[in-house]
Amino acid sequence: MKSVAVKRIRCAGYLALLLLIAAPGAFADRTRLKPGSNRFTPQQDIELGRKAAQDAEQKLVLCNSPKIDAYLTKLGHRLIAHLDTFGAEYPWEFHCVNDKAVNAFALPGGFVFVNRGAIEVSDYEAELAGVMAHELSHVALRHGTNQVTKAQNAELLTGILSAAGGILGGSAGSAIGGLGQFATGSLLLRYSRGAETQADVMGTQVLYDSGYDPRALAAFFEKLNTEPGQKNPPQFFSDHPNPDHRLERVQEEVQKMGGVPEGAQRDSSEFEAIKREVMALPVVSKQQAAAARGEITFPAPGTVKVGPPSENYADLQAGIFSMRYPDNWKKYGRGSNVTIAPEGGVVETGNGQAAVAYGVMASVAQMKGKPPKGADALRDATQKLVDALQRENNNMKVTRESKEVSLNGEPGLSTYLETDSPTGGVERDWVVTVLRPEGLVYFVCVAPRDEYGNFDKAFGTMMDSVKFQ
Repeated sequence: MKSVAVKRIRCAGYLALLLLIAAPGAFADRTRLKPGSNRFTPQQDIELGRKAAQDAEQKLVLCNSPKIDAYLTKLGHRLIAHLDTFGAEYPWEFHCVNDKAVNAFALPGGFVFVNRGAIEVSDYEAELAGVMAHELSHVALRHGTNQVTKAQNAELLTGILSAAGGILGGSAGSAIGGLGQFATGSLLLRYSRGAETQADVMGTQVLYDSGYDPRALAAFFEKLNTEPGQKNPPQFFSDHPNPDHRLERVQEEVQKMGGVPEGAQRDSSEFEAIKREVMALPVVSKQQAAAARGEITFPAPGTVKVGPPSENYADLQAGIFSMRYPDNWKKYGRGSNVTIAPEGGVVETGNGQAAVAYGVMASVAQMKGKPPKGADALRDATQKLVDALQRENNNMKVTRESKEVSLNGEPGLSTYLETDSPTGGVERDWVVTVLRPEGLVYFVCVAPRDEYGNFDKAFGTMMDSVKFQ
């Protein structure tokens, strides 16, 4: 009799195991992910992220609503409970940004900022949870410092981060100056399409494991892709490059996990209440807030018509070089890291970042050790610069290979590139490089491809006027 009872218990155990195996998503064939190469430790992620977050709080207009931040924190921690951080522990902070642009971002170490626009455009809580799960996945997979590691591997250290993170098609970075650590550290937020796909996949898994409808992330992206009457892509796609077959990949991952689980949550009364709170907030423009702090502000893309460059030129002394520039343009930055642009040539792209759509940027990329000399060394350094730029700008391509030029007797190289313009369409970039004892000096002449001919003469005059000290 006793042995029969034991057998029954064993049978019940086997039955429970079979039920567990058969349960949807329990041992599903989900995609396995892991962080890429990284020279930083998780603790250094936290230090970098905290510094950038402190500056972001100064540069961005926050909602300043404890109730909304508390809701985002509660929702965030529900997702974090199902997030694989690969053994790292992060402090996790959540902030609402009073910006109607549809966007969100997470800095290394777990400092998360969600625009009110992302909350307002979400039709139900699972969509907002999907956006946040995507951002949390960037932190867990350490995509920010992975990007910095790639730039460091290019062997052009000081200066290359501002270039790779934002000289072409992104933040104007240190070349503009006055925007602070958050803007110049934008490389921490410049993800590749591969990184975006990983964050989509992990975010979908986190949604599933948190009890939400995992299709919500795909629904959010599909909605952004089909917004009626949109002239420019949503801000989210400006900061998060849109991978090919994004919707299909998310839906594929849902199927790998066994499909949508029965009873998956879509909405909550708490989300609906918070959404009403957000929509009732007064709208404070970034320009108004920045002006109150005495900061430089830039117009939104397409809001200021850029006029032709003046035929009268002013003199500029910029660190190790001097040059002439149209006297109706403005100079930003300091030392040898400067941007010279017309009114409306520098535009605000959101989240405290700016981009140069028209103008000339100059900077010096210091190199490891003593810079080598000779034509081969210049060509090698220029190629490293171009490689780094292309890694951080997925659509960038070389349209005219590097050719030898002379800047007042200094041997240089001229290279033409094209990438996405912050004003929409395609941007043409003329890059001129010179190898000096101080490092690789590079000038980037920027204008939309369709308008480049209107600025070509001015760009040529400026380059012809360059003199080194």
